[in-house]
Amino acid sequence: MPIINVSSTLEYNVATPTTFVFSVVPAETSHQRILQENLVLSPDLDYEWLNVGKENMRNIRLQANPGSFQLDYQATVELSPDVDHAPMIDEVSYQTLPAEVLDYLNPSRYCESDRLALFAQKEFGAHLTGYSRVEAICDWVHNQVDYVSGSTDASSSACDVLINRAGVCRDFAHTSIALCRALGIPARYISGYAVDLQPPDFHGFFEAYLQGKWYMFDATRMAPLSGFVRIGLGRDAADASFATIVGSATLENMQVSAVVDAGSTGNEAPNDAISTS
Repeated sequence: MPIINVSSTLEYNVATPTTFVFSVVPAETSHQRILQENLVLSPDLDYEWLNVGKENMRNIRLQANPGSFQLDYQATVELSPDVDHAPMIDEVSYQTLPAEVLDYLNPSRYCESDRLALFAQKEFGAHLTGYSRVEAICDWVHNQVDYVSGSTDASSSACDVLINRAGVCRDFAHTSIALCRALGIPARYISGYAVDLQPPDFHGFFEAYLQGKWYMFDATRMAPLSGFVRIGLGRDAADASFATIVGSATLENMQVSAVVDAGSTGNEAPNDAISTS
């Protein structure tokens, strides 16, 4: 089982009394377990743990006064993913989809699947259904959209990315999600850590619901799926921001790391389908 050491450091200049909600803590699922973790706040502040959303994501809420503030988080995470043979995985017909996944077929703020239905059908409608069709969507997004830091902002949606043909990881995920939903494949946004990601940062990828499981995909191809550590999830990035700020604070420095523990190995092949939900 792969074991991954993750860490994040966030430094802020706080101008007025400000409330933060941080989503930097790995999720705990039947396939992802936190072996140890450590949280240090400078200055030392009171904080509370919040269980947020349907998946009970663990968030940290606190209030900081004017001045410098820093959060340091570190954890060791053990992954035990379900690993399946990708070509054998098919889609689930709408009439048999579980009720809890239906929300992930609807258009959302950054994933306007309703506006992309005709395009998705023309581009991918004749493709073999299942895992291979989601992979075809990822291939198309990877080949048609350039990864350009700073090319989008917090208002950019999947349609904006398709027009400009440039974006960052969240934009690659949003575009892939919108195209999946337009084809009747439930898809959701995932935030997390990623081993070997350059430059190091929090990463946005996505999951598609196929044959009864949520499988991970990433159109950026910037890091191996087997090295992804999930933090939060939602309809799109609006539901899974690493920091929500109410007040006035400026991020001065951010450092993020994900490294495979020495001697840790997994049994995934590059083309395997991986689920850790």
